[in-house]
Amino acid sequence: MNGIFSLFFLFSAILFLATDPDGFLPALLSGAEKATTLTLSLLAVYCVWLAFFEMLEKSGASKKLALATFPLCSRLFRTQDREAIALTSANLSANLLGLPGAPTPLGVRATEKFCAAKNEYAADMLFVLNATSLQLLPTTVIALRASFGASSPADIFLPTLLATLFSSVLGVLLLRLFRRRT
Repeated sequence: MNGIFSLFFLFSAILFLATDPDGFLPALLSGAEKATTLTLSLLAVYCVWLAFFEMLEKSGASKKLALATFPLCSRLFRTQDREAIALTSANLSANLLGLPGAPTPLGVRATEKFCAAKNEYAADMLFVLNATSLQLLPTTVIALRASFGASSPADIFLPTLLATLFSSVLGVLLLRLFRRRT
């Protein structure tokens, strides 16, 4: 993939240099400045939420959340493995808060647990729920919109909630319909 992106960049750079040689360096520097600003703003958002999850973990609230969601998760994922459900619960909580990068390590660990227990259905369900990513609070998108100067960055809250709720419910129903019980 890096090779493809490099080829696109080189082709674009050569084309830009051929058509507007004086504009190439200012455009390159402007793009780098915008990329740096965006990266720093997203990094700040991730730091805040990862610290929030760390506090949940250290305070024991994540275990309480896992216990509260255990009946639903055990039915949804068809497992009684408390550790896998705790990891899954934390993963889904991070997704609910709109943090697409934060739940990845938790999801990988939960999937490893499911696969070790030969519960492919639970691994598939976790994949579906991560792909459809129900978002109660789309923090990343709101942060992106705010960094680009949107007048109301949070006005996407309701459409995002409805779209992700629909995709998550549909994904769960389709998996239940087409996946054999294991």
